[in-house]
Amino acid sequence: MSSIYHGQLTVSIFGQSHAPAIGVTVDGIPAGETVDLEELQAFLARRAPGTGAWSTTRKEGDKPEVLSGLVQGKTCGAPLAAVIRNTNTRSGDYENLKDIPRPGHADYTAQVKYGGFQDVAGGGHFSGRLTAPLCIAGGICKQLLARRGIFVGAHIAAIAGIPDATFDPVGLEQSALQAPGEKIFPVIDDEAGERMQAAIAEAKAQLDSVGGVIECAVVGLPAGLGDPMLDGMENRIARLTFAIPAVKGVEFGAGFAVANLRGSQNNDPFYMDGDRVRTRTNHSGGILGGITNGMPLVFRAAVKPTPSIGQVQDSVSLSRKENTKLEIKGRHDPCIVPRAVPCVEAAAAIAVYDALLEQEKRREQP
Repeated sequence: MSSIYHGQLTVSIFGQSHAPAIGVTVDGIPAGETVDLEELQAFLARRAPGTGAWSTTRKEGDKPEVLSGLVQGKTCGAPLAAVIRNTNTRSGDYENLKDIPRPGHADYTAQVKYGGFQDVAGGGHFSGRLTAPLCIAGGICKQLLARRGIFVGAHIAAIAGIPDATFDPVGLEQSALQAPGEKIFPVIDDEAGERMQAAIAEAKAQLDSVGGVIECAVVGLPAGLGDPMLDGMENRIARLTFAIPAVKGVEFGAGFAVANLRGSQNNDPFYMDGDRVRTRTNHSGGILGGITNGMPLVFRAAVKPTPSIGQVQDSVSLSRKENTKLEIKGRHDPCIVPRAVPCVEAAAAIAVYDALLEQEKRREQP
C-alpha cells in the first residue's frame, strides 16, 4: 500500500488532515530500546504549525499519544502505535474542491482516482499534515541512531533563491550538523535567514508563496550500509523523502552539478586516515554503488512553493465542464520549507536506521 514503508521496519501512516486523528504504527524496533517522549515532543514542535510568520495560523499541539509498543519508556517488541489528535479544523473552507480543484494540489488527481469519495477537507490524506506522524517515526529513529553515534540534521539551504551557507561535506561534525535545528528558523547563516524571512513576508503580502531547498546530512555512518540497484541508500532515502507532499526533487552529493564536471573533477580521491579509508572531497554524498562509504551522507530536497495562495487562479468546474476562477480559502503557509526541515530529517533517519537493522540482522546470520 502507498502509505506503508516496508523493510526491517514497517512504517504505516494513517489519517486525514481534518479527521479526528492522524497517526503511525512502527513495527520492527527491537525490544528494550528507550524512547524519550519529551525529546520526541521537542522534535515534533519544530514541524508544528503556528510557529512563525512563515507558518499557517492553524494551531495544533501535535502531542503524540502512544497507544502501544512502549512499557515504562522502553519498546516491548509489539508494534509502536501513536496518534495525534486534530483539534483545530475548519472543514468548511474546502467544500467546493471536489468540483473546482486547486492548481498545484492533488484535488483533481484524487477526484479521478477515488471517484469523489476522497476526503477533500484540508487536503485529506494528501495533506502535509500527514508529515507529523512521519516525524513521530523519524524522531524515534533519530534517537536510536544517536545512541549508536549516528546523527541526522538539516537546514534551509535556500528560500526564494536566497542561499544559506552549506554543510562541510568532508569534515562535518555533530555540533555543526545539529546547530541549525536548535534555531526557530533553521539556517546556518542568520543574516541569510533574515533575508529569506523578508522574501517570505513579501510573497505573503502579495498573496503568494515561495519554495526552497533543504540540505540534510548524516554523520557517524559506517561504511557498508545499503545495497546496489533498487535498494541503494539513495533509493531508500528518496522514497521516504518523497512522502513529504511538497518535495519535487532529491539530489545526493554534488547532485545535478556533476553533469558539468569531468571525471577527474568529480571523482573523490581516497586516502588513509590512520586505519580508516576517507575521501578528500565528497561529490558522491557519502554513497557509492548505493552503499555508504563512511563519509558524511549529504543530500538536498527541493520544496515547491505552497500551492494554496490567496490570488485568484484559473481552474475548471468538473461538474459543468467549463473554465472558471478559484479563490482559495483556509489557512496556509506562505512557505513550507522551514517546517519541512525536520520532516526531511525524519525521512533520512527512518531509511538509515532501517538499513542499520538490516546490516545487524545479516551479521547475526550464520
